[in-house]
Amino acid sequence: MPRPDERYDYSPILDRPSASWPGGKKLAVYVAMGVEHYTFGEGQTEDLLEGVSAPDLVNASWRDYGNRVGAFRLLRRMETFDIAPTVLLNTALYDSAPQLLEAVRRSGAEVVGHGVSNSHSLGSFSEPEELLYLKEVAARIHDEEGAAPLGWSSPWLTQTSNTLDLLGESGYRYVLDLRLDDQPVWLNTRSAPLLAIPYALELNDSTSIIGRNVGAREFADMIIDEFEELLLAAGEQRLVMSIVIHSFISGAPFRLRQLARALEHLAGRGDQVWFTQPREIYRVMADERSAATGMDVTDEVR
Repeated sequence: MPRPDERYDYSPILDRPSASWPGGKKLAVYVAMGVEHYTFGEGQTEDLLEGVSAPDLVNASWRDYGNRVGAFRLLRRMETFDIAPTVLLNTALYDSAPQLLEAVRRSGAEVVGHGVSNSHSLGSFSEPEELLYLKEVAARIHDEEGAAPLGWSSPWLTQTSNTLDLLGESGYRYVLDLRLDDQPVWLNTRSAPLLAIPYALELNDSTSIIGRNVGAREFADMIIDEFEELLLAAGEQRLVMSIVIHSFISGAPFRLRQLARALEHLAGRGDQVWFTQPREIYRVMADERSAATGMDVTDEVR
């Protein structure tokens, strides 16, 4: 199993050259929204209340709120701030919530592969099974959206020792599972180079609000504080900030009100920020790599 230091080289941020994002901006910000499907009574679940006996209608209905209500309100609120979302999509929702996918398309969202259902993770797959699974997710999104996803986000942030290698072999070009840096980092794989785009492990309503009982107001303050600190650091070099929300968590009205407060703060500094999506970050990085190597990224094989 490759160690982390075999996937990427050590590089202290102070030693890197200065560069900018499009428009001369130094801080890129994207908002990722998990839109997830759970198979009732099966596999892993994200629960608000622990220890509920089966059949657990309470937690199942809490999760369903996201696809019936929360996601629509989050999409609408982001639109008011002119933020095009990034949707981490379980493809089972194409069958269980088709109207939600219509709203996702209208929002101009980028769709990122996030598995079939969040009831399962990659952890138990053999290498052939995982390769087939990754390809099936990409094929379903291609069939529904007209283009395969460039990016992948693992359900439950779980990987096997093969995942990073198989992503490139399945046609994915970037991964959102990791926060090893405030800049995108090219990962070493046995196939085409894979870009790790910074992904919030703490500015993440699942890990913070549900996992560590952070309040909605505190979570909004965390977003604002991270933004201001990264904006200060970005005076020297371009950086990436991500915010990760889920339809059934941040879509709750009292949390949405606090999230909107944070997004309004960020939008008020729009002249200094590139509000974007991971695919646009990838394209900038891929173009620069191609210019430096004289070879298209998709043609590179390790």
